[in-house]
Amino acid sequence: QVQLVESGGGLVQAGGSLRLSCAASGRTFNSYFMGWFRQTPGKEREFVAAIRWSGGSTYYADSVKGRFTISRGYGKGTVYLQMNSLKPEDTAVYYCAADGSTYYSGSPNVPRTYHYWGQGTQVTVSS
Repeated sequence: QVQLVESGGGLVQAGGSLRLSCAASGRTFNSYFMGWFRQTPGKEREFVAAIRWSGGSTYYADSVKGRFTISRGYGKGTVYLQMNSLKPEDTAVYYCAADGSTYYSGSPNVPRTYHYWGQGTQVTVSS
């Protein structure tokens, strides 16, 4: 059983920075893509960023490009999201996701590609 645990959310003023972390646990863990999504009440889950585990290719939503950076950690299944120049509209619950696959199984910016999800961490940006 794979579990994803996020950390690093919190309250920050506009223009500030936060770093989210996600760690996967489980006896065996593989993932072609790992990603970050976010969601606000009443809205669908929105793609933020993704990374291809092999090779490190990265993908970003236009709304965060140039401000957010996704990266891999040393441990398998560890991924970070560095968020700079935060805006009030970045306020959301942020979820880490992993597709749990060893091969391409879907686009990295689509929620249905991912089979494992973390519990979410709240990010609040005040104006």
